[in-house]
Amino acid sequence: MSGLSALIPLEGYQPPGVESFDLPPLIPGQDWANKYLLQAVVSVVLIFVFWRVMSRKNALVPSKGQFIGESAYMFVRNSIARDTIGHDFKKWVPLLIALFSFVLVNNLWGVFPLTLMPTAAHVGWAYGLAGLVWLIYNGIGIKKFGPVGYLKHATMPPGVPGPMLIIVAPLEFLSNIIVRPATLSLRLFANMFAGHLLVLVFVLGGEYLLLHSEPVINKVAGVASLLFSLLIFGLEIFVQSLQAYIFTMLTAQYISSATAEEH
Repeated sequence: MSGLSALIPLEGYQPPGVESFDLPPLIPGQDWANKYLLQAVVSVVLIFVFWRVMSRKNALVPSKGQFIGESAYMFVRNSIARDTIGHDFKKWVPLLIALFSFVLVNNLWGVFPLTLMPTAAHVGWAYGLAGLVWLIYNGIGIKKFGPVGYLKHATMPPGVPGPMLIIVAPLEFLSNIIVRPATLSLRLFANMFAGHLLVLVFVLGGEYLLLHSEPVINKVAGVASLLFSLLIFGLEIFVQSLQAYIFTMLTAQYISSATAEEH
């Protein structure tokens, strides 16, 4: 029991929690002007500059930078837009590239040394992105089929017997109109929030054990915790990239289903 007490500091350590994500405003009295907003604005500038530079590079033998840009473009164009939306995919490529770039860069702020906070770890940003996607895919569906036609398209699958529509139509409405934006946003938020919270636990806990506790075993545990946090950072990069891909892929699927001739 005494050994366990030596390993667990009981005074002076404040474990990270939800309050760790409640950042102070950059402008006093303006709660909206916070670090999350700054990261989002900077990401837009960086993304614009990157793709602007890439669009001007057309060397026959691409440089490393041009190769990265072309690979990213072809990945979104072919693996997401073309394979998901189909023959009418080209007009959606700019949107999907912009969305993928924005989500990816704002996720990667979580491992950048000067920020260490993914923008989507604040649920409002995840809701905002999902809300934008919801407006886009429902808007294009209404534009193509009309309000009543789109509602029928989204809630009445072809081939379902009439009496079954009493059950199927409400479920389809919930799934396609209500649940989609909720799951899209919460998936992104939960992964960014949980991943960053895990990093905070190991980094802050390791720092406290190493620098602010006396027992040698605590200092050894602190070093191990900090080293393990590096592995978590590597895992975070993978999860952040994967979530950007999933978010963009689901957006393409929603666009495809909203415009398909058959549900």
